[in-house]
Amino acid sequence: MSTIVITGCSSGFGLQAALAFARNGDKVYATMRNPERSKSLLAAAATENLNIHIKQLDVNKSDTYNAVFDEIIKESNTIDVLVNNAGILRAGAFEDLSETMIREVVETNLFAPLFLSKAVLPYMRKQKSGYIIMISSLSGIAGLPGDVAYTAAKFGLEGATEALRHEVDRWGIKMALVEAGMYATDIMSTSLPEESVLPDYYPTDSAYRALIETNLQGMRQRMPDALDPAIVGKLLVEIANSDGKQLRWPADEVATMVLEKMFAQTDAERDAFLRDVSGSDWWSAGKLSPDDK
Repeated sequence: MSTIVITGCSSGFGLQAALAFARNGDKVYATMRNPERSKSLLAAAATENLNIHIKQLDVNKSDTYNAVFDEIIKESNTIDVLVNNAGILRAGAFEDLSETMIREVVETNLFAPLFLSKAVLPYMRKQKSGYIIMISSLSGIAGLPGDVAYTAAKFGLEGATEALRHEVDRWGIKMALVEAGMYATDIMSTSLPEESVLPDYYPTDSAYRALIETNLQGMRQRMPDALDPAIVGKLLVEIANSDGKQLRWPADEVATMVLEKMFAQTDAERDAFLRDVSGSDWWSAGKLSPDDK
């Protein structure tokens, strides 16, 4: 039995991930900003007698991370897997979004998972094992109009995760990115209000209005075909039980196609190239210096 910590578990990927890991026999700490939204998860856990524990965690309050992790370590002695899932989306052209909205998107989708990973690393280094899994997006490997702030955050998350895995692998800590297409999650539904084409916060006189309206209408038309978040939940269990050699994990056929288009190299080939240009093989091998034989 492994100890799993997941952020953003009130719905979507987080909720399904909590259920999938618990059904796998793991002990799950399902975190969320508002524990009052845990009713559906706790009901499912009670029905199936699953080992799921709710912890309050606002991913945008980094000064609270250590207290939560200390409590989990005290209760379970280990944190084997951290799934950074919590995220938000603000639809609209970059010029039209307020600075507050842009910062909110980047803080939640980039800085929060990075600082959560930073906070959990001392525990994982001490136990010489661990897996940190980032929920990324196809927006993290392909930038499209109307998605600038979210894309910036996810591109940052992709690059940071790829770099960090080479820093921490000497302690047996593994990293992974989940690449997902369109799924029926709250992050999508809250960005596609049924009452109007554009969200209430969007300026009516926007020079980009036709572009953003068209984009959102297209997304809304595709929503009936959106995939079940449970697919990602099951994939996360598979990743957590993998050897860590694969960095990017496509969750569906669309994601697989996009990855094949955008990345000609396999993860192993890309790793070899990056290690060669950085000269860091000695570090990953656990040596004291490049000259250590």
